[in-house]
Amino acid sequence: MGQPSPFETLLYEKRAGVAYVTVNRPQQMNALNGQAIRDLGGAFRDVRDDAAIHGAILTGAGDRAFIAGADISEFIQMTPLNAAESARAGHAVLNLIETLGKPVIAAVNGLALGGGCEVAMACTLRLASATAMFGQPEVKLGVIPGYGGTQRLQRLIGKGAALQLILTGETINAAEAYRLGLVNEVLAPPELIPRAEALMAQIAANAPVAVRFAQQAVHQGAEMSQADGMQLEAALFALCATTEDLEEGAQAFLEKRKPTFVGR
Repeated sequence: MGQPSPFETLLYEKRAGVAYVTVNRPQQMNALNGQAIRDLGGAFRDVRDDAAIHGAILTGAGDRAFIAGADISEFIQMTPLNAAESARAGHAVLNLIETLGKPVIAAVNGLALGGGCEVAMACTLRLASATAMFGQPEVKLGVIPGYGGTQRLQRLIGKGAALQLILTGETINAAEAYRLGLVNEVLAPPELIPRAEALMAQIAANAPVAVRFAQQAVHQGAEMSQADGMQLEAALFALCATTEDLEEGAQAFLEKRKPTFVGR
């Protein structure tokens, strides 16, 4: 048995350089409450700061839900002030996940609705079980997506498709999510975590600094003009040229051997 999780609403363990973060509220379909948001923040700060960890796999406990959304019981007494505070807290945690500098793979094993879909969209890659379902149904409750859904969804699947999902509140299956570009792959349920681990191993075999800079170039460049994005890319490319890993990678290529990267 591993060490008990330090988080009230998460299972959290580290194995072979990978952090496994599992939202663990199965009786509530892994719905996000304030404590779960705080716990996710704590877990991903630990992932960011632990030099021995090269990435994280995020999933939900059980086989019914990844994260079924927000905990609706917390909506009942919501005021404009604490609604804004809740949205900002969610934004901070999802921005942390998106800009972690290490890959985060969402293994979506069931319902990913509302906040669950938003959490998945903040991850680097999204793998979906064939039984997964996605949606932003907030308008059916009288609110709008509050954890970045109105922004990330359109950037992933385009403005028109995003508006259709957000305004109708409809739920789509994994095959449709793949067709729209919301998920990278659809897998049989038993293959979900093994495929996430295989992808993580592929990424971990590459130079850590280059992986971090590549993610930064894509994330920041998406908010820039193409010309400004090219300038960012050139600057980060130049920084890669200062690393020991570039020298090692080039030498290993010429010597026809596997490189041994040190992350600097």
